[in-house]
Amino acid sequence: MIGQVFHGLGAGAVYAALALALVLVHRFTGVVNFAQGELAMVSAYVAWQLVDAGLSYWLALPLTMAAAFAAGALAQRLVIRQAADAALIMTIGLYVLVHALAAQIWTSALRAFPNPFPGGPLGVAGPLAVVGVLLALLYLVIRHSGAGLTLRAVAADPRAARLSGIRVGRVHALGWGLAAVAGAVSGVLVAPVVFLEPGMMGGALVAALAAAAAAGFADPVVAVAGGLLIGVAETLAGTYLWADLRVLVPLAVLLALPVVRGGGLARVRA
Repeated sequence: MIGQVFHGLGAGAVYAALALALVLVHRFTGVVNFAQGELAMVSAYVAWQLVDAGLSYWLALPLTMAAAFAAGALAQRLVIRQAADAALIMTIGLYVLVHALAAQIWTSALRAFPNPFPGGPLGVAGPLAVVGVLLALLYLVIRHSGAGLTLRAVAADPRAARLSGIRVGRVHALGWGLAAVAGAVSGVLVAPVVFLEPGMMGGALVAALAAAAAAGFADPVVAVAGGLLIGVAETLAGTYLWADLRVLVPLAVLLALPVVRGGGLARVRA
């Protein structure tokens, strides 16, 4: 059973990173980004292209994160900002667009992605360490930098921030960029496990949405913890109950949230 728990933590690290991305977007821009998984998928393809060109995994990862930041910020400025009150619907359109473009560019063929973490304890500790470092870096940026102070001001009161001279639109783009970085990490972590293909993030997105919802789309730490717990619960359910039952775990979490909203992991906020 201990081995299954560790295996679940490895899967949960992917959900945790993607849930973190969802929380960042919602916390700083007020939007639930249903395209977050597809943006992560494209980032995984970018990393694969860099590795295929001869770069090492550990050099390709930061380059991919930088490209993801630019892509996330650009998506907010060119697509989401134009939608105004229809931003939520626009993220669904962005999901469809990004998925179609990825299938057109890279086709739907399955591709192997190099795994820097071999089996055994390192196979679990590695992804967890990557997510831990990511969470720490984002904490430092958000809590101890000028850009982070601006992000928090806009999240607290966009109207007051705008009246004080803050360029709210640019801050929203920054929030999307940081979220895209977290999403890129999830995509790169899951690619060696499920193979690289345009639909690879579908299951991870559902699990990440459940974890982010448990955190009220507001608390990054709770979202990360929720992602890890869902990964463990999926693995245990699939191993000891019924293999296909694991896909129902995130849905069960989402269904249970209205019941436990007052005393659960975190109060869900719109």
